[in-house]
Amino acid sequence: MNRDERNQHILIVEDDEPINGIIRDALTREGFRCTSAYSGTEALIHLTRQDYQLVILDLMLPGLSGEGLMRQIRNELNIPVPVIVLTAKDHLDHKLDLFTLGANDYVTKPFELEELIARIRVHIAKSNVDSAPSVYAHKNLLLDCNVYSASVNGEPLALTRQEYKILELLIKNPTRVFTKQDLYELAWDDVYLGEDKTITVHISNIRSKLKSYDLEPYIDTLWGIGFRLSG
Repeated sequence: MNRDERNQHILIVEDDEPINGIIRDALTREGFRCTSAYSGTEALIHLTRQDYQLVILDLMLPGLSGEGLMRQIRNELNIPVPVIVLTAKDHLDHKLDLFTLGANDYVTKPFELEELIARIRVHIAKSNVDSAPSVYAHKNLLLDCNVYSASVNGEPLALTRQEYKILELLIKNPTRVFTKQDLYELAWDDVYLGEDKTITVHISNIRSKLKSYDLEPYIDTLWGIGFRLSG
């Protein structure tokens, strides 16, 4: 055990009490401090009252889901705490969605406690030495995710919340093609009800604002499929 690990406080968000207890007992034996939460709402209360060095998050939670809690952590509370997701799914698209939401890592159920503990140590060590802002650059575009600002050729862009979120999704996942449904559900945090012009209009507005300062293309349209960052 690292002598500093007793100062590391971990929030375990898992509604299955036996699993929550097993994780808590294992981490306590390793010298970590632990707090257990059994719902997304309970976890949210803990996060507003206490600082944690890492969150272990199950997705299937009563009330506020794991995905909803992740959005709260990243978009509303703006907490940079590392989050390791516990998931029963092992599909590539699902993994990409987790990282898009703001997860730092994931462990697929059923998992070995030794693997989980090893990943915890890696992310706590990384967060202790890597506190640099989350800044993304593509061509002449710069996004600072810590302060939700965007600029191109040094000129600030006046983006709406959804425009910024769309641009953030694209720049964080430069090779992924996002469907209209993907962008709507991730940027609006709402259910996509079918074909409409909302995404098309927002993409057009983003392009127009970028073109005001740079003629370089930034968003490609793949007709009948979706959108991705221009190469």
